[in-house]
Formats: sequence, structure tokens, C-alpha cells
Amino acid sequence: MIKKSICFLLWIGLFWMNHGFAQQVYFGNDSLLVIQEGTASFYGKKFHKRKTASGEVYDMHEYTAAHKHLPFGTLLRVTNENNGHEVIVKINDRLPKYSKRVIDLSRGAAEQLGMIADGLAPVQIKALSFNEIEKLKDHYGTIPEELRLRVYYEPVQRTDGLEIFSTVAFQEEIQAMGLSSL
Repeated sequence: MIKKSICFLLWIGLFWMNHGFAQQVYFGNDSLLVIQEGTASFYGKKFHKRKTASGEVYDMHEYTAAHKHLPFGTLLRVTNENNGHEVIVKINDRLPKYSKRVIDLSRGAAEQLGMIADGLAPVQIKALSFNEIEKLKDHYGTIPEELRLRVYYEPVQRTDGLEIFSTVAFQEEIQAMGLSSL
């Protein structure tokens, strides 16, 4: 009986230790698509049915937003960092150049994010794909400092029969440099 108890405790101890050292599975959002972080605000009734900078008529119930730089028509995923709620918005208006906010959302988008009561929320702004990031990079001559437009390509695949470090090529390089006598 004592042998069984010791074996059981030993097994539990090994399981517990392995759990502590094992890599945990990460189920978080993909941060590679994040192009900006900061504070979001929203606007509503005062601007409802007025023209936006893009020429569209603002509808406070739609999922639209104003941004300082992003091209009109750009689709973005906005995540409220306080509660994890997300919404996809289309840029159709401009923020003032010196605004402290990174994005100004329509009331409909703000409701989806659960930020109406507070008025402001910390957010992550994400592109919908790496292709969209590539399009944004192509759009700008000089990328605005506050935007993070990075593209991660597939890793280079090694093909069969290709030697990365060829001893023959290395010897030829040494001879060409005149170091063969060393």
C-alpha cells in the first residue's frame, strides 16, 4: 500500500513538474497584423447625415471610422483592449492632424466595441491581411511614423540537391582572394 502511494505521489509530482516546464499554447490574436495602437473615441448624432471628408454621408449606425492617414475605403479590424470586442470598420473620414486619438469610430462601431459608456477605449488597429499591409505600403511614399506596416513573407524553402555551404565554392573563393597559401 505504501509503495502504491509513493508511486502515485511520484507520478503526480512528475506530471506537475512537466506542466510547469511545458510550453503553454497561445490562443491570442495575431499581433503581426497590428498596424497601430492607441486611444479610440467615437462620434454620433452631431455629425449624423453630414458629408465626410471622403464625400460619403456619415451614418452613425454604420461601421465606419475617421483616421489621420489611412486611405479612404481601407477596411480595418479594431479591437477594444479592455474587453476583447472587435469590429471591422471602413475609413471614410479624417481625424484632425494633431488629434491625440488614433481613430474616431462611428457610434455603431463604438457600440459593437462596448465603449459608449466610457467614450474612450484603448484599441489595437489591425489590417485584415498581409496583402492589405502591402497595399498600404505601396500607397505611401513615406510611411507615417505612427503606422507599423511590416510584411512577413514565407520562409525560404531549401530545394533538393542544393548545398548551402559548398566546400568547392568555398575553396574557389579562398583561391580568388589569394589566401590559398595559408
